[in-house]
Amino acid sequence: MTVLAELTQRFADAFRSLDLDPAFGEVVESNRPDLGQFQCNGALPAARQAGNNPRDIAQSIIDQVDREGIADLSIAGPGFVNITLTDEALCQHVSQAAASDLGIESASDPKTVVVDYGGPNVAKAMHVGHLRATLIGDAIARIGRLIGHHIITDAHFGDWGTQMGMVICGLADRYPDLPYFDPDFTGPYPDDAPVTLEDLQEIYPKISAAAKTDPEVAEAARRATLELQEGRPGYRALWQHLVAVSMGSQRQDFHDLGVDFDLWYAESTVHDRVYPLVASLREQGVAVESEGALVVPVAEPNDTKDIPPLIMLKSDGAYLYTTTDVATVDLRVSDLHADVVLYVVDARQGLHFEQVFRAVRKAGIAPGTVSLEHIKFGTMNGPDGKPFRTRAGGVVSLRDLIAMVTDAAAERLEQADIAQGYPDDEKAEIARRVGLAALKFGELQNHRASDYVFDLDRFLSFDGKTGPYLQYGAVRIASIEREASEQGLATGDLQPATVDAERGLYLQILRFPSVVDRAWEFRAPNHIAEYAFELTQQFNRFYEACHILRESDPERQASWLRLVAVTRKVLVTALDLLGIEVPDRM
Repeated sequence: MTVLAELTQRFADAFRSLDLDPAFGEVVESNRPDLGQFQCNGALPAARQAGNNPRDIAQSIIDQVDREGIADLSIAGPGFVNITLTDEALCQHVSQAAASDLGIESASDPKTVVVDYGGPNVAKAMHVGHLRATLIGDAIARIGRLIGHHIITDAHFGDWGTQMGMVICGLADRYPDLPYFDPDFTGPYPDDAPVTLEDLQEIYPKISAAAKTDPEVAEAARRATLELQEGRPGYRALWQHLVAVSMGSQRQDFHDLGVDFDLWYAESTVHDRVYPLVASLREQGVAVESEGALVVPVAEPNDTKDIPPLIMLKSDGAYLYTTTDVATVDLRVSDLHADVVLYVVDARQGLHFEQVFRAVRKAGIAPGTVSLEHIKFGTMNGPDGKPFRTRAGGVVSLRDLIAMVTDAAAERLEQADIAQGYPDDEKAEIARRVGLAALKFGELQNHRASDYVFDLDRFLSFDGKTGPYLQYGAVRIASIEREASEQGLATGDLQPATVDAERGLYLQILRFPSVVDRAWEFRAPNHIAEYAFELTQQFNRFYEACHILRESDPERQASWLRLVAVTRKVLVTALDLLGIEVPDRM
């Protein structure tokens, strides 16, 4: 049981003994460390309910609560109870946490959670616009797994919409003699793809621009999309090549980011479900005809804004990503048995998800017991405050971004005289890890809903709130352990703190479970990032105050070495939740 859970139970019992709601006994971390380590704020709302003076109730609680291991209880303001533990109790709680997964308790009611993030598309290289979804989604998935939920991650590959019809038309225009475009060709079709991803990246923007200005091109793309969805053999064979070429490149991009998925499902995965599902919705009266299209009306009487109907089929019979999203919910609920589905997608897609969620509720596809959440996020901007782009104004590919941060990290390591003299391959690996740490922490330290400025110089600093600073802190802690081992020094049992810096480190370690719970509850990895920074700072204060390797008292020294090991474990675990790898040395 965590220290907060134990204290909450005691204070809940005290409120109950006074015939007050035990829920008032919740204990939280103190927001006034000068007054106490923890606090219970329940006396004020209890007083409102009971019609009594809150300070009197607070005093009654203090008189009733089990004070074992508590050094001091005091009242502040309108009945806030400040709590300070004895050093012995504090030490005991940290010892228990160190022996039991850092105090992280498995979820009492573990859920099956599908996390949908990444969202790459066929015919397009991964670019900087995919970064936030990928890093936020990966961190949320890691946090959920740590606390015991069954997490299923899905890249949700975009391979079945109008962009496929555009690419087919663009290829047909450029290579009209390929057999894929001959309706009389009976096969077999070539085993090798007729194009590379680089070819597709040249073809797609041109045909996309043409479709916006030329109605005939747009109509041809729509027709090709419909024929693909209806199973035209040549288009299906070509589509398989396009998917293989694109997915191969994008799997590598994700791998280079240190991200992987349990499922590489795509829009096409649910193709066989779409038309039976549409027929069922039509039969139920959930989907209705409107101006030639089939739609699900999702507006509600109390709406304060216009919520358009969700289009299931266009007037030509083709379907959209709105349709596949509805079918994908059906797959996740019925086949994957999801209790929770998290969509880590740009905030600008808010209306789309509002429509989809309402439609699947109305159709009974997702019952009320299944939680559907849009985990929205803002924009990564350049120094000019606009979405981050190349100097020429183009979109930065993810591969180029990774190369950029890796090269910049290598240069910064050299400037700081870090990792010099190491073998070249080790220096390159350290630069890779440092570059990715700068990128990931620079992203994840911000609340996901906010925009932020990509500032590589600041992100790569070894001072301040940055990924490299935290990596260096973890490596520094490991070096203390190595030096102690070389001197033949061993760790021992933790001893009660004797100085404030040591006491502060104990308290910071005990905060970890509640921070993890909060990060999961709010789907907000920035809580983990902030905690890792504060832990590193607190360790540095401890290291300055307590001269570990020069300590003359062997029992005290052994305790401090144990505290060093526990701190490193917590820090490395926190960084791992952010997808940040720590080098062995720097």
